[in-house]
Parts: sequence; structure tokens; C-alpha cells
Amino acid sequence: MSWSFRKIYPFYFLVDFILINLSFYISYFWKYNSFETFRYGVNLSNFKEYSFIFMLWFILIIISFKRRNLYSTDRNITIPQEFFKVIVGVVFSSVFMGAVIFFTQYKFFSRFVFFVSFILLCLFLSVWRILKRLVLRRLISGGFHNVNVLIIGAGKVGRAVAGEAKKVPWLGLKIIGFLDDNVKEEMDNMPVLGAIKDFFVITKKYFIDEVIITIPSERKAVSDIIQEAKEMRLGLKIVPEKFEESLPVLDVNHLGLIPLLTYKERKYHPAEFALKRFFDFVISAGLLLFLLPLFIIVAFLIKLEFPGSVFYVQKRMGYKGRIFNFYKFRSMVKDADKLKPYLLRKNEVRDGVIFKIKKDPRITRVGHFLRKYSLDELPQIFNVLRGDMSLIGPRPFPVDESRKFEYNHMPRLSIRPGITGLAQVRGRSDLSFYQWVKWDLWYIHNWSFGLDLRILLWTVPVVLKGKGAY
Repeated sequence: MSWSFRKIYPFYFLVDFILINLSFYISYFWKYNSFETFRYGVNLSNFKEYSFIFMLWFILIIISFKRRNLYSTDRNITIPQEFFKVIVGVVFSSVFMGAVIFFTQYKFFSRFVFFVSFILLCLFLSVWRILKRLVLRRLISGGFHNVNVLIIGAGKVGRAVAGEAKKVPWLGLKIIGFLDDNVKEEMDNMPVLGAIKDFFVITKKYFIDEVIITIPSERKAVSDIIQEAKEMRLGLKIVPEKFEESLPVLDVNHLGLIPLLTYKERKYHPAEFALKRFFDFVISAGLLLFLLPLFIIVAFLIKLEFPGSVFYVQKRMGYKGRIFNFYKFRSMVKDADKLKPYLLRKNEVRDGVIFKIKKDPRITRVGHFLRKYSLDELPQIFNVLRGDMSLIGPRPFPVDESRKFEYNHMPRLSIRPGITGLAQVRGRSDLSFYQWVKWDLWYIHNWSFGLDLRILLWTVPVVLKGKGAY
């Protein structure tokens, strides 16, 4: 057990001990006391019996949290993932404790105390971990306990790894540089420190903590690096070959003593899609009612600037190639589609499949504001209610752009398109078409209801910042 773990474990345990007991005894005193009764003394009805149940419940929560690694700080876990772990841990321990109370016939135990305790446990234990995670992220982003990383391979994959590390500074991955036999010059403002044969000297000279290998096909070099890294007790990660093709679900299995990476297509149960559709319908119906005043305001502003239709309707390609009417608030001048051929040479999206330019002359003043904060996308709630789209999924492209897709892009059409998705929270219009498709395919291969909830949460700050929208 490391020094840092020995230090942090008791601290997390102490905070949980305080918050769990606060949850229990706040609900207990709330049930049996009021502000008026405090003047005449405290009512401690069945106090010993309650304390015994609270002690058992506390032990169950601690065991549940420990099994979910909630007494360590894994930098790779997102805030929503840690929040979900806390809620699941509280739910499982509470269900078990509820069964104990029921079957042992502890009739003295108040249902009010049980449910208020449950709510306070979820609130206190999740909020403090969110605050803890935010503080740690700020410290780590400022350099606290950063990990010095050496990337083997300065090619396309190596540079992609370095770029992704910059986007998540709270992971504390400080890229020191590259090792490469073929590239000598600086790459993306990061130095190439030498050839692969210099591995031992470079790792010692720059106090390297972790190595990321991006050239798995060069087996002899990789084998030597693995051996040396193991002897020096360095952290080691290997990027799988062809990762950019958005591989299906990856499992690690064993054939005897031999570890095998297994790629497999995930099979979804119809109930999962039914849940996704139910969630889409309920949330979009609620949003439509809640945002109705905003719809009226936006429609008024559009009409005030230019005459014409408030909505822009376009044919787009969706689930399994089906064509549907795609709705947006109009953000461009009248007949904007007819001007598109004259602007194609100004396309700023790399790969040339989709069309985007930052200073599109067709966009109105109101349209610029609507696009910056994605307000022009709100009418797609109607598409979700109709079943043409989902809240979360790959963005639908216009029919003419969709017909430019290559064979390996077609899986994007295997699920309903969405109002928001991974590509939107990862960069919106700043992404190349290649990156856009990569994130869409990753989403399809790794979809879960929990992932949809996380993307919804990630969408809020991205929209408020207005970055990458044009």
C-alpha cells in the first residue's frame, strides 16, 4: 500500500463516517423532535435500537463503497461515473438494510426515518465527492502530482495521444516528448527526445513515470520496451492497432496463461432500445412544455429581423437510410441553400465530406446568436417526439452529404440520429469529418443508458461556452 493511499484512505473514511451519521441522526431527530420540544428536552425514542440499525447500515455502505473503489481517487473516472457509483452503493446497501428491517419485524423503525436517511445519504455522499473531485482536478491541472509521460512513436497515433492528453489536464499526464527512429524534428511543439534505442537513458534523464506505446506493430521494439519498463517499474500503456477505425467492444480474456484481446460486436437487447425511446419521449415532451416561452421569443426575434418562415426544414438521412424532415429555427437568409454551390470552395471542414465555414455570409445576426448557443436546434425536439431522432446519437447529415459516405462510415446510420452526441461534446464544428465519424462509431459500439446520461450532462457546459459552434 502506497504512502498516498495510506494517507487518503482514513481521510475519505472519516468524512464518510461523519456524513453517514449526520444523515441517520438528522432524519431520526427530525422524526421524533421539533423546535418546540427541544425546550423541554430531547426525545430519544428507541435510541439504542435505532443506533444498532444505523451501525449495521453504516457497515454495509462502507463495504459497498470499498467494493466500488470509492476510497481511492482514480483520475480516469469521470464525475458522473463516481456519482453513479455512490448512488448504486447507497441503493444496494439500503435495499439490503430494508429487507433486514422487514424480515426481523423491527416495527419501531419509522419509514420516514428510512427514506429521509436514504435521500440524505445520496445527497451528502455524492456532493462531497463531486466537490472533492473538482478540487483535485484543479490541483492536478495546476501540476499537483503530475505523471511524466513518454510516448513511443511520433507518428499520427502518437500525436493524437498527446493531443487528447492536453484536452484532459485533470488526468495529470505531462507529455515530456516522443521517441521515434524516423522522426527527428519537434512534433506539435513537443520534442522528439531521441531514437527508441535511447529508451533507458531518456526515461532516467527526464524522470519518466509512464510510457505509452503507439507502434504495436513493431513487435521487437515493443517487446524490448516492455521488458525495460517492467524492470524500471514504469507504468505502461499500449494503443491497439487500428484504434482509429473505432473498434467494437474490447475484452481481455485468457487462453491458459496467454492473455488475448478480444474484439466483439455488442448485441443489444430490445428492452434497451425501448428504454431509450421511452426516455427520449418523456424528456422531449417535458422540454417542449418547459421551453415553450423560449420558442415564442426566438420566433419573434427571427420574424423581427427577416420576413419568412420561422423554421428551416431540410431533408436529412436517418436510421437505416430513411429520409425525414429535419427542423431547425431559421438562422440564415432566405434561399440560403441556393447560395451553397458558390461557397463550396470556402469549406473549412477537413476531409471535404461535410460543409461548414466559420464566417458564413448567409447567417443572420440573430442566427449567429442562435447557433452559438445551439438554440437553433431546439425544434428537433419535434423530431424526437415523432421518432425520427433521439436526444443522443450521431448528428444527421443532409442527404447530399450522406451519399458521400464511404462503406466504413455507414454504421452511423444503424441507430437513430441525435440532437447531441459525443462529437458535439468533443469539439462540435472544430472536428474534422474523420474525427466526427470516429466519435460517432465509438458511441455506437459502446452505447449504454448511462453513457447517454453523461453526454446530456456534458452537453450543458459545451452549449453555455458556445465553443466550436458556427
